[in-house]
Amino acid sequence: MNEKISTIVDGKRVIAKKPELLAPAGTLEKLKIAIHYGADAVYIGGQEYGLRSNAGNFTLEQMKEGVEFAKKYGAKVYVTTNIYAHNENIDGLEDYLRGLQDAGITGIIVADPLIIETCRRVAPKVEVHLSTQQSLSNWRAVQYWKEEGLHRVVLARETTSEEMREMKEKVDIEIETFIHGAMCIAYSGRCVLSNHMTARDSNRGGCCQSCRWDYDLYSLEENGEQALFSEDDSPFAMSPKDLKLVESIPKLIELGIDSLKVEGRMKSIHYVATVVSVYRKVIDTYCADPDNFQIRQEWLDELEKCANRPAAPAFFEGTPGVEEQLFGVHGKKASHDFAGLVLDYEEETGMVTLQQRNFFRPGDEIEFFGPEIDNFTQKVGTIWDEQGKELDAARHPLQVIRFQTAKPVYPNNMMRKGLE
Repeated sequence: MNEKISTIVDGKRVIAKKPELLAPAGTLEKLKIAIHYGADAVYIGGQEYGLRSNAGNFTLEQMKEGVEFAKKYGAKVYVTTNIYAHNENIDGLEDYLRGLQDAGITGIIVADPLIIETCRRVAPKVEVHLSTQQSLSNWRAVQYWKEEGLHRVVLARETTSEEMREMKEKVDIEIETFIHGAMCIAYSGRCVLSNHMTARDSNRGGCCQSCRWDYDLYSLEENGEQALFSEDDSPFAMSPKDLKLVESIPKLIELGIDSLKVEGRMKSIHYVATVVSVYRKVIDTYCADPDNFQIRQEWLDELEKCANRPAAPAFFEGTPGVEEQLFGVHGKKASHDFAGLVLDYEEETGMVTLQQRNFFRPGDEIEFFGPEIDNFTQKVGTIWDEQGKELDAARHPLQVIRFQTAKPVYPNNMMRKGLE
């Protein structure tokens, strides 16, 4: 038994060191949803210096609002400043980092030594976390960054469990690792396909995900090109399966990993809520009684209800093979659509007021879920709009709808509809 990780309480082993569950938040709405559904911390992007230029991203004022919301729940906010800076990125950096400190940001996630040193000099209250963009995968490199004064390192996605074990045994520093989300076909994001094909810089936030495009394969013959496949064959792609380590959470906790990170700042609030709520339950259940823990099928089924592609443990248990890649496959759709966000509920009438997010109509089988309730399903009865007009369907995006529910629900609970 690792005494630093667990302890004995009333004759039963419990986890004393519970890892942080770190969630993506591409917008202020996603930040609030992630924390409401159980995230201990969120990571966001500012309007500069981050690697998701197409995400919603935050102004400094929005960051302040996000930090104030997070504080009410005891949660933290980190900001990605993980580009590799070019000369034109230097002007304004000091003011930006001071602005993050003034906004109350706990830490920045950074790859470029220039940004690291600048932050330590002008915003010393801000923790510095090494980005996965540095491809950190051995304990001596971890030791180097500890000696440089960093508070935490984010490991390369290619790091194995045994490499993590050695890092924790030999270096006293916080370690963060990805547990769920997209994987890059290149080594920790070191890819220039996007730069070459679209002039969008992968390492300055513009990746167009060229590896997920369809390609025709040709053989270069002496007499010219010759296609390797017929028109009826699936086009070639080179994308890896997504990462999913839900069944490996016990091992990660026993290794002493400090922060478990979900990828996906550009995903929907339904995705964030679903994934965060599942990992919250797995972490809490294991920590409460690790010796009697069993993974529940309902947790695995829940992850299939949000938009995702085929998934695998990636490098955690060793080098992935051909089965962990997606060749000629775009992936799969979710089993459910996000149909509505609960705005209000009246106990006396059992009437829910929700914001429509996808088409539904009376008679549809729907499911409600949220941190305050157990999932339940029912059929939609009569629906009304805000003015009390009966509707044949909820067909307008963000339309406010009312109908009766079988059980109580709460604001920010969500409604999903199964796909046929």
